[in-house]
Amino acid sequence: MQDLAPEIYRQRMVVEGLVTEPIDAESIKGYLSQLSKAIDMVELIEPVTHQSPLYGWAGWIHWETSGAHFYAWDEPRLFFSVDVYACKPFSASTVVDLTTEWFGATRVVHKEF
Repeated sequence: MQDLAPEIYRQRMVVEGLVTEPIDAESIKGYLSQLSKAIDMVELIEPVTHQSPLYGWAGWIHWETSGAHFYAWDEPRLFFSVDVYACKPFSASTVVDLTTEWFGATRVVHKEF
């Protein structure tokens, strides 16, 4: 993909994992706030969550330098997906380590782009 704005720094990553317990709103909010601190992002609002009766939980946090989305499923399996997007550098390994520990994930994969 051609970089249409090379003068604007962007870093993205996706982290996905399997867990043994359902993930709830409070856990998502706590995680997104802790993620902000762990990778040195300035929160502009507190984390927001919403539950869809068909698809599960979603959460979002807005940072001064972009934000992160979190999604959690109970069915067809206990699974989560995190999208991190920032216009300042962050440590991908910190994101993976925090996410794995916070949710007690049994398996985690990630990709930076």
